[in-house]
Amino acid sequence: MANHGEARALISLTVPEGKRLIGKAVAALPEVQRARQQGKLIIATGITNAYVAEEVLQEPVPKVRYTAGIVTQGNFTSTPSESRLSPICFENGLRSSRPWPEILQDFTAEDVFIKGANAVDPSGVAGVLVGAPNGGTIGTALGTLYARGSHLIVPVSREKLIPSVEAAVRHLGIHTFTESLGMPCGMIPVVGATIITEVKALDILCGVKAVQVSAGGVGGSEGSVGLVISGPEPKVAAAMELIKGIKGEPPIA
Repeated sequence: MANHGEARALISLTVPEGKRLIGKAVAALPEVQRARQQGKLIIATGITNAYVAEEVLQEPVPKVRYTAGIVTQGNFTSTPSESRLSPICFENGLRSSRPWPEILQDFTAEDVFIKGANAVDPSGVAGVLVGAPNGGTIGTALGTLYARGSHLIVPVSREKLIPSVEAAVRHLGIHTFTESLGMPCGMIPVVGATIITEVKALDILCGVKAVQVSAGGVGGSEGSVGLVISGPEPKVAAAMELIKGIKGEPPIA
């Protein structure tokens, strides 16, 4: 039974709704706000990161152009390089046109790098699929970020929960396959990052506890995440208002 004064609610979030919620939470993080206003902030490309960028900029971002690698129509593939957008970066409160690897070279412990993932496991390790032989964006960035103690934030939906990122890393590798549907990939594990899932997002934005209770669905609810949220009645009410506001987030074309 619920405690007196405690409320509980059951919700299901579609993939786009989950990404919108996560985007709002990442944009609200104090370290992101600070880096956006008076430090350096790099929002690497990726579909979930496009939602983060929209929430930071408060303007639309063409989501499918804001990514390199993508899993779509049952294949591992990449978006055409000629239509890709560059990562959105800020330096001292202003949009920066400097290439992101150049900005990264000036990073300190206060600066923020945001990168989505293709997998997250119960131990809080994220995994990023890489099709580029040099490890792509994450391969370029990780050494610098870890060496300097910079903020690494990984927005990733619970729809991407897998049993073990370490096991996935062992089974992947561009040159290890005799056949693949789409582009062969390796995986880079990401440890020590701030992982923002729907569960963490609800804590950041509303101060409510969330427990995942289901996954999946049909008719537009494929990949959906079912959650039970609980907390003081006013906080749960506020969370439900927020969720109702993001319900109906359009599917990604």
